[in-house]
Amino acid sequence: MTPVRTSVRSGAAQRLAALAEGALGGPLPVRLRTWDGSETGPTDAPVVVVRSRRALRRLLWQPGEIGLAQAYVTGEVDVEGDLGQALRAMWRTARERGLHAPTLSPADWGRVLGEAVRLGALGPRPPAPTTQARLRGGLHSKARDRAAISHHYDLSNDFYRLLLDETMAYSCGYWTGEEPEVSPADAQRAKLKLICRKLGLVPGARLLDIGCGWGSLTLYAAQEHQVQVTAVTLAREQAAYVREQVRVRGLEHRVEVVCQDYRDIAGSAYDAVATVEMGEHVGDDEYPAFAAALHRLVRPQGRVLVQQMSRGASAPGGGAFIEAYIAPDMHMRPMGETVGLLEAAGLEVRSVESLREHYVRTINAWHRTLEQRWADFVRLVGEETARVWRLYLVGGALAFEERRMGVDQFLAVRPGATGGSGLTGAEAAGWYQRPEER
Repeated sequence: MTPVRTSVRSGAAQRLAALAEGALGGPLPVRLRTWDGSETGPTDAPVVVVRSRRALRRLLWQPGEIGLAQAYVTGEVDVEGDLGQALRAMWRTARERGLHAPTLSPADWGRVLGEAVRLGALGPRPPAPTTQARLRGGLHSKARDRAAISHHYDLSNDFYRLLLDETMAYSCGYWTGEEPEVSPADAQRAKLKLICRKLGLVPGARLLDIGCGWGSLTLYAAQEHQVQVTAVTLAREQAAYVREQVRVRGLEHRVEVVCQDYRDIAGSAYDAVATVEMGEHVGDDEYPAFAAALHRLVRPQGRVLVQQMSRGASAPGGGAFIEAYIAPDMHMRPMGETVGLLEAAGLEVRSVESLREHYVRTINAWHRTLEQRWADFVRLVGEETARVWRLYLVGGALAFEERRMGVDQFLAVRPGATGGSGLTGAEAAGWYQRPEER
């Protein structure tokens, strides 16, 4: 790192910019404003506001994404204007200029600490925000998985009712057109229809919904296709919500809701198994056993649909912030690796459909709701949690937009004794309709 000298009379903004530019190897792609009122940087760039020395102390103790996220969710760091536009501009500039994450030598750290002393930023490590996950126990033990799921999904049913549309589907929708009248709820119903069509559901069929969420697929399949559904979730709030919806809709004779780990699901010979954006929580080492469970639980020639997020071949996936604040212990892999794991378990993968662009639109819809009803969210869960979700939704939409993350539907079948699948090519592609549906 080339040392950068700063004037004795420089404000905090100029001192911080000099340190950051030396570490990054190039000019800052943002304008910087600090607690003392000083500013520096390009006038046409997004403005990052450092409100207190405490933000610097966080970064000294925990440099990188987590330190920055902690400072943002606590309000010690903020971005003026649209956060998504600011992040997009910063990442684009960093790529164009070839800016890199800093690797500091002992001499570099000496300069950083010296400047921190002059800025009054040294001190004990600030406590992590209360919204950061705190998990104990072995990775992907049943108890730890239950705590990880509860951290995210048991936030409160009122929160998700405020964020989502009336379907209560917390997963990627399926946007069948660009028309503005296509609502988020329309996109979710189109996704549910697509899943049921791919699974070939008929009245009386037995469907296992692993990771059922707030029951959007369970309720749709039971009502629209008259199937018998076993809905499984680890989240107590979700289970309570689905049970109430089953009661209100008079579906007790068709739906059973079970609050348990997928590893404890008994029985087999379901006609169809669906798992929508639950596989990311399984873990890398545990995924082969998860795929084997899908194979065990479906009958020969029965169908399995997995909707699951993926990461780019050279991208990290969710990242440190997502794992610390949203989905602890999650794991994503490139799409092709999931195909291999499903096939290694004995399933035959018949089609894969990418929904990446659909997730950009889905998340943007959730983000619009968050901003439009910001005061309601703050009253319900507090400003820190609301800021966590703003950062999560904005960052998530950009990750899908920039192909660092994807989401895919895998349709698989358990081959019969003679190897037959019972599917035609059109059925596997998902657009096949029985004569009575046309």
